[in-house]
Amino acid sequence: MDLPVMEIADQNEIIALVTLWGMRVITALAILIGGYVIGNWVSKRVKNLKRLDETLKSFLGGLIKYGILAIAVIAVLGQLGVQTASLLAVLGAAGLAIGLALQGTLSNVAAGVMLLILRPFNVGDYIESGSVKGVVKSLSLFVTELNTPDNVHVFAPNSQVWNASIYNYNHNVQRRIDIVNGISYGDDIDKAMKAIEKVVAKDERLVQTEGKKPVYFVNELGDSAVNVTARVWVKTSDFWAVKWDLTKLTKEALDKGGITIPFPTRTLELSPESAEALCGGKAKKSA
Repeated sequence: MDLPVMEIADQNEIIALVTLWGMRVITALAILIGGYVIGNWVSKRVKNLKRLDETLKSFLGGLIKYGILAIAVIAVLGQLGVQTASLLAVLGAAGLAIGLALQGTLSNVAAGVMLLILRPFNVGDYIESGSVKGVVKSLSLFVTELNTPDNVHVFAPNSQVWNASIYNYNHNVQRRIDIVNGISYGDDIDKAMKAIEKVVAKDERLVQTEGKKPVYFVNELGDSAVNVTARVWVKTSDFWAVKWDLTKLTKEALDKGGITIPFPTRTLELSPESAEALCGGKAKKSA
């Protein structure tokens, strides 16, 4: 009589155990799937925010997504009976060892975080930092990707970008251009300035606000030329087009006005003895 009772008890324990672990597994799967779905949903919501630019959207979206997944994995391990406190301690120790081994890589992460927080540039800006220059295509935790003006792809570590002075050529709405033309010392400076002024006045792309109107002045008395400068302000988007156009048009205007643009020259003076020796030497060679 005792044997059947024991068998029934064992069967009940097995059923209870299977039920318990079955519920735990189902709950763990539900948590994992829920974390994945919620992580993707929140990530997409962040990436659709209009107030954030593309760089910050991508970074925050990925960070939130994987953060939620990490929380879900820890919850799943706890549901399955794993001591998460001990696991976190082990992961912390492993993380410390890995961090010491990957100091260079982690410095890129730290630099990437600082670039994302302080935002010295955005995607689409033309920047120069040390030997790196180009249009920013993407900014991640580890690298900054750029395209140079001649369309060469640059894959620069964040630490290299962060540890040098960053020049952002698109940050300001307006930029200044100096159009410099060298004229001969014998030419009329006022006449040259008027010729340049007529060309500049016709360009409608120039900024004409107070303090940023075109000005004309003699910038330098060079070795072989008087450098006359036209200083103008333009929108950053028009910088190169205006610079190229005005450089060409002012040179043509000076040519039409009879203003000469001198070439560097060098005068060689010989003493009578040196000239005689030189001529004598030539005569001897010809003889």
